[in-house]
Amino acid sequence: METSLHRELKTRYAGDGARTEVPVGRYRIDVVRGDQLVEIQHGSLSSIRDKVRRLLQEHRVLVVKPIVVRKLLVKCAAKGGRVTARRASPKRGSILDLFDELVHFTRVFPHRRLTLEVPLVEIEEWRYPGHGRRRRWRRNDHVIEDQKLLGVRRVYRFHTGADLARLVPCPVPRPFHTGHLAESLGVQRWVAQRIAYCFRRMGAAREVGKQGNARLYELAPAPG
Repeated sequence: METSLHRELKTRYAGDGARTEVPVGRYRIDVVRGDQLVEIQHGSLSSIRDKVRRLLQEHRVLVVKPIVVRKLLVKCAAKGGRVTARRASPKRGSILDLFDELVHFTRVFPHRRLTLEVPLVEIEEWRYPGHGRRRRWRRNDHVIEDQKLLGVRRVYRFHTGADLARLVPCPVPRPFHTGHLAESLGVQRWVAQRIAYCFRRMGAAREVGKQGNARLYELAPAPG
């Protein structure tokens, strides 16, 4: 079922004059703006990987991947029932969560016809208790009834691997290993390893050797 969040983002990207829910070949496209197809993907990018790859053969494509950076949880007594509680979720997303998805999307992005846009969003998530037999053993079980857009904090746009490399806030040594990258980004090393993998596969960095067991990388020069 389509959420309010998806509808609201679809409306934002459609603007004036664009068409929504348009059949293109074997697929249904969220928004068609002139000669550009817009796909809004809340789930895993891997699930639309083949679809996007095929569409890119003939079309310009914009993939919109929202990341939730703040979530207000709204608990209801039942589906469509009265609200019993509201609280902020302790979980906070960040732009670096994008790399959790990009590791499965490196065979598609970058592409000369593809743009990746990442809005950092604040949402409400409406929930009610789950009562199915298969759910009873889960103490804090719930069903998500809807998600609603509260606001957009910032929008990132990426065309190339070099665009992604600009997310590194501080210069890293040349060459660098994933420990340097983790320190610069303020993340655990396994996260930095995932990011370095994406950089390498997307042409933003190249492997240049090893230091002990650590692989060494150099960032590709920024295009002039």
